Amino acid sequence: MAASGTRPAWPTARDGRVWWTEDRPDEGGRTTISCRTPDGACHDLLAPPWNARTRVHEYGGRPYAVTPANEVVFANLEDQRLYLLGADGKPQPLTQEGARYADLLVRDGQVWCVRERHAGDGTVSRAIVTVPLDGDGGDEPRVRVTGHDFYAYPTVSPDGRHLAYVCWNHPHMPWNGTEVRVTSLETGESWPVKGGPAESVLAPSWRDDAHLYLVSDASGWWNLYETGLRGEDVRALCPAEEEFASAPWQLGGLPYAVLGDGRLTVLHGRGDLRLGVLDPESGTLTDLETPFSGWEAALTADGTSVTGVGYAATIPRSVATVDLASGAATPLRPDAAARLPDPALLPVPRAVRVPGGEEVHAYLYPPYEPAVEGLPPYVIFVHGGPTSHAGSAFDLEKAFFTTRGIGVLDVNYGGSTGYGRAYRERLHGQWGLADVADVVAAAEWLAAEGLADPARVAVRGGSAGGWTVMAACCRSNVFAGGVSYYGVSALGPLVAHTHDFESRYVEWLVGRPDPAVYAEREPLALVGGVSCPMLLLQGLDDPVVPPEQSAAFADALSERGVSCTYLAFESESHGFRRTETRTAALAAELAFYQQIFS
Repeated sequence: MAASGTRPAWPTARDGRVWWTEDRPDEGGRTTISCRTPDGACHDLLAPPWNARTRVHEYGGRPYAVTPANEVVFANLEDQRLYLLGADGKPQPLTQEGARYADLLVRDGQVWCVRERHAGDGTVSRAIVTVPLDGDGGDEPRVRVTGHDFYAYPTVSPDGRHLAYVCWNHPHMPWNGTEVRVTSLETGESWPVKGGPAESVLAPSWRDDAHLYLVSDASGWWNLYETGLRGEDVRALCPAEEEFASAPWQLGGLPYAVLGDGRLTVLHGRGDLRLGVLDPESGTLTDLETPFSGWEAALTADGTSVTGVGYAATIPRSVATVDLASGAATPLRPDAAARLPDPALLPVPRAVRVPGGEEVHAYLYPPYEPAVEGLPPYVIFVHGGPTSHAGSAFDLEKAFFTTRGIGVLDVNYGGSTGYGRAYRERLHGQWGLADVADVVAAAEWLAAEGLADPARVAVRGGSAGGWTVMAACCRSNVFAGGVSYYGVSALGPLVAHTHDFESRYVEWLVGRPDPAVYAEREPLALVGGVSCPMLLLQGLDDPVVPPEQSAAFADALSERGVSCTYLAFESESHGFRRTETRTAALAAELAFYQQIFS
């Protein structure tokens, strides 16, 4: 399990070639760029120590783009400079140090991208800039658009006259309120096309010089629309109570792609997103039959084929190309299957709905060994975000536990994506309450259904999921133990020290800064309610949730005599990447469950 985190992502397809990124857990967790050539051969383009990762918004995103000459521009993690990787394999710098770059697009001899700058006084600014491909790294990028707090999805019209993009300002997050704008590259004039403070508009792309495609949740669901250059004649392409996008925590992904014949390959559904082909004229949507049950929201088209990252319960995340003429889906690294365990050992989830005050979506993974005497133990998984989603993807982490007789229930509590805007907004002002109520209801449902031993149900989660774990252990006694990975325990320090992208997120989740409200909500203030053992794991280089959050909660538990183990890992950030770290963390978690489940 620990060595399985290659995390293929961000495919780009053109002229029979496909590029994508892959992590290397056994090389310190660095990210390389891979390429499959038309003859079927796969190559890693970046040798150690080069590491293709951007830190824009701290969560990063697509760290590279491909030039018309099939060269690669990428952001290097260590210095965040842009480099051009030429045919000789030697990266040449295009930018100076002191800024971060993401959402890269190569057009007309320039790299169009989002630039992020961090000033010495702590302020952060962003702009859409261009960087010449023939530069030597000494010139300042040219600023094209500035004035908003955040930018995403820069895209240039086919005639090169207009730039479309998404922007938003604090305190909004991109799934709350954004705007698609267009700027004339000839006059500098800018104007709004669609969106506002109560509408999430994402992923613009050009149909032609005068029309745009985009995704909006104006109907309560992220659906596809077409609009004129100045926002006129807005038309829903396929109205449905389904999502055609997911929350853009990272920059650079498109949930649809335009085929050579003008049709769109799209992702849609509730929960996991299926792959389909949409005729934008008739609105006809036809699903594609592939072995994958879901796809990541990053598609790329090449003529009559589409490439993305697909997954299923027994198929790991794979970069795969689907030929629309034949319907064949081809994984680009077929050798990955040789490293898998026996498919019979892999848990196949069942989508369930937990009843309660408000229905909760979840995926149930029964333990592999049903012959164990008595009801089995279970662990409730709580995803991070919290505006995110737990899907049904292949997951060796879950299989590690289910093959040892421990069941898993992965909960999409109120606030999760995949089920419309109203479901996301159940967490508005209710973080630490609604999410806790949902995971407690899930634990009680497992017992009521006769699926789990009620005395042997634990809860685990990371980041915002770690907050929910700590809060649930503070507010209830239904759990035999809790495991938090780099979780939030106190709101005041989080608001004061977290990164700019999420610096106002707590206002939406809880409310404006108020010590009294914080004291009623945050786990550190409620730690006296914890009676079960806890395991806390933390990376010491975490810029999102500083290590002090987990350490303070561990100290408070120890002072009260509650059993607690705190493990901190050097050189790890927000999400563990190194094989040795993942091994140690997993071993500790298993040992914890063996102790509390006896």
